Amino acid sequence: TLDIKDIEKILPHRYPFLLVDRVTELVPGERLVAYKNVSANEPFFQGHFPGNPVMPGVLIIEALAQAAAILMSDGQESDLIPLFMGIDKARFRRQVVPGDQLQLKVEVGQKRRNICKGVGEATVDGKVAAQAELMAMFAKREDL
Repeated sequence: TLDIKDIEKILPHRYPFLLVDRVTELVPGERLVAYKNVSANEPFFQGHFPGNPVMPGVLIIEALAQAAAILMSDGQESDLIPLFMGIDKARFRRQVVPGDQLQLKVEVGQKRRNICKGVGEATVDGKVAAQAELMAMFAKREDL
């Protein structure tokens, strides 16, 4: 498993934009299971939507993309960093609200040179919240 300190070594994101709290399963080159604990204190809930807080769908997709980046990095710090390139077949199935624990499952699809495609699914209590196909490429950290 990877905790937040391990995740911060892999991803360049930091609060409030780091959306993966823990990785519980990682099979390098195959699949990953991670979690985002959704708190009422998240800054986006102030405006989305007052009196009826809902996690924005684009942030659920971003959480899946961050989980995919950890998977593509094989859970290891590297001089390469995955950059989000595209999204296909995104679907939103249920709302994510404060108190939910978002489970992020990502599987590697195709890999060619420095480009990788994968499939992600975000669930809450076993119910699908969002699904998407994700694409990323690798770039050197110093080129960013």
